[in-house]
Amino acid sequence: MPTVSNFPTVGDTESVIAAAPSEAVPAQPTRDADASPLVRIRSLLPGLARAEQRVAKVVLDDPAQVARRSITEVALAANTSETTVTRFCKAVGVGGYPQLRIALAADTARSEARSTRNLGGEIGPEDDLAAVIGKVSFADARAVEETADQLDVPSLQRVIDIVAGAGRVDVYGVGASAFVAADLQQKLHRIGRVSFAWSDTHIMLTSAAVLSPGDVAIGISHTGATTDTVEALRVAREHGAITVAVTNFPRSPITEVADHVLTTAARETTFRSGATASRIAQLTVIDCLFIGVAQRHMDASVNALDATRDAVGSHRLGVRPDGRRRPRETGK
Repeated sequence: MPTVSNFPTVGDTESVIAAAPSEAVPAQPTRDADASPLVRIRSLLPGLARAEQRVAKVVLDDPAQVARRSITEVALAANTSETTVTRFCKAVGVGGYPQLRIALAADTARSEARSTRNLGGEIGPEDDLAAVIGKVSFADARAVEETADQLDVPSLQRVIDIVAGAGRVDVYGVGASAFVAADLQQKLHRIGRVSFAWSDTHIMLTSAAVLSPGDVAIGISHTGATTDTVEALRVAREHGAITVAVTNFPRSPITEVADHVLTTAARETTFRSGATASRIAQLTVIDCLFIGVAQRHMDASVNALDATRDAVGSHRLGVRPDGRRRPRETGK
């Protein structure tokens, strides 16, 4: 993976733009070529040069308008040169400005075909509750859709192969990502895979230190810059475990200590409703990974799921479709 330096640890786009490094990192073409160019631009934004980030902001603010503008107009809007706009295009993997315009026009057409409602904006104080619900649900749905569009299938397949054959899988995540880590651990455990989820820094590090070749460590971090998770993955790798990162930013620090990287596509919005979107995007990747592993051991997985469902069955109230309780069975 490419070296990353001075990667910002903040979550919102404006803060990332303000704290950007001065030089760009070469683009890493790991994403699906058919994925939205806006998804790719947002994910690579923190690693772009400051002038290129100004171009990115112009593009992200109004992609439909940029698709109709000349390179000179975009350069003026971003207070930079045409050369920088061209360099930006290459940095995000679209080749040149004509290709960027075509990609933006196609993406705009797809977006308009999906929905005629403008629900992608920020949540403001004037929005009523119905508008808030619409915007939050729109952001969550888009996170799942865009994550699926850009998820690299060969990379996911390799991770599935590795996890399916692992002796032990440790999953690391703190904050909101800890819930995603626990979800993956619970899913793997239900199909008989030895798995643990850790969110405490000291336990994460001690867990990583006892891993060995044949084991897998998975670090989950939206920003990819969470020190605790990055450090745990680094220690796991030093002890021979295969490491996997799940992150929204493919050039973030966590990718430096990961053998394999799976990316999500979620954006931050007002009141960090994007934090919910980021979890949903992560859960989408986790579900795909889990189902892929379960398929590898289909009979054993189905038997294990049945056994675990039966084990907790007596702790559920039996309810008929009409909402009335079924009488408890006796003799068990």
